[in-house]
Amino acid sequence: MTVNRRQFMQSAAAALLVPCMARAGFLSLEARVADQLIAPDGYPETKLWSYGGKVPGIPLRLKQGDRVQRRLVNNLPQPTSVHWHGIRIANAMDGVSGLTQAPVVPGDTFDYDFEVPDAGTYWYHAHNRSMEQVARGLYGPLIVEEATPPDVDQDLILMLDDWRLDPETAQITDDFDNGRDLSHAGRLGNLVTVNGSFDPAFPVKRNERLRLRLINASNARIFDVGLDGLSGWIVALDGMPLEAPLAIPQSFPLAPAQRADLVVDVSTDDDAANLLSVEQDGAYGLVQFNVTGELAKTRRDGVDALPPNPLPVLRDVETAPLHRMVLQGGAMRWLENARIGDTEMSGRELAQLGRFWALNGNAERPTDPFLDTGLGSLHRIEFVNETAFPHAMHLHGHHFRLILEDGSFGPWRDTVLVDRGQTRQIALLTDNPGDWLLHCHMLGHAASGMMSWIRVT
Repeated sequence: MTVNRRQFMQSAAAALLVPCMARAGFLSLEARVADQLIAPDGYPETKLWSYGGKVPGIPLRLKQGDRVQRRLVNNLPQPTSVHWHGIRIANAMDGVSGLTQAPVVPGDTFDYDFEVPDAGTYWYHAHNRSMEQVARGLYGPLIVEEATPPDVDQDLILMLDDWRLDPETAQITDDFDNGRDLSHAGRLGNLVTVNGSFDPAFPVKRNERLRLRLINASNARIFDVGLDGLSGWIVALDGMPLEAPLAIPQSFPLAPAQRADLVVDVSTDDDAANLLSVEQDGAYGLVQFNVTGELAKTRRDGVDALPPNPLPVLRDVETAPLHRMVLQGGAMRWLENARIGDTEMSGRELAQLGRFWALNGNAERPTDPFLDTGLGSLHRIEFVNETAFPHAMHLHGHHFRLILEDGSFGPWRDTVLVDRGQTRQIALLTDNPGDWLLHCHMLGHAASGMMSWIRVT
């Protein structure tokens, strides 16, 4: 199959093999402005916000159980903080401005110091004014390697993102408070990149085995990922190994903040294979792999499951308390009223404040937690999406298990995609003390109302 490449306002991306960067002691993680070519050749560089002068930011690759010691140095024009997404972390290190720490003002620093208990694919990103700061490029990969990694020839990190650029200047458009974006699907870009690069070619060999670590770093775009000339298995989701590898379907969704680890073989007889974005009008290339020779005459056998992480065992879930979280508002299902703090406000008043969404009638993070519970408690949370748009609900500090329609367990996740009109249920063991954010990871939705939290004491 020949994969057509869209032009500047419709195309996509690159791949990068990330080197080891883990060292002892506090190393600088500088947040600063940088110029980088993310548009096609012939366009100027784009002014981005970065960790370490490049987007994605400094790649962190560690062994399971290692310690991260990074000093955030804020050389940006705004206060910021760093959230270590998917890591079951000490609460004081979670990086949520206004909940777990004060924002780090320009010119100041903050020391992050924590251990990584779970192997897998994670990432870090800004968590102050996230909708703007992540859209400007403040994110990077965090990879925790298994003690016994799978037998692969290359281990590639692929961070998917989309950017909203001025087509004349290739600069990021400064319309982050756009009410239409906030009340609809969110900030969708007009240029797709992978690892901050546009339309690359990456050399591989026929029958080579690759580990592809997919990370969706976009503000709001749900990628429907497919393969061309590659075949294999999904072995982990949101960093957590599947109990049994899953044969990759024709395509699968990857919502904002979600990750998927694939083990694939280069099976094409052509001179290129591709990672695809499957859209309504066809499949388009995200990453191209140019085939240069042959590694072996035949493909390898199947793949073993990755070693499990030290996650809790969930028992008697059907008797656990059920907590209902209703997702409300947005275009076509406008809020009639909702609360900000203790004040009940009309939909018109809320819209004037840039609030278009609510969780259980609250149009910003409420004073009281959605769930206030003791350490080691088992709970079920039911997300009921009454809106006309999908939402990626993310819980900090924990992983949870999906509960399928037949009552059985689905995979461990830290971010669950709840489609329009859909109800999804999760099982959660509160095994990490602290105040933990629970929000939609369509970052414009979070900024305009979809923000809550839980307390584990």
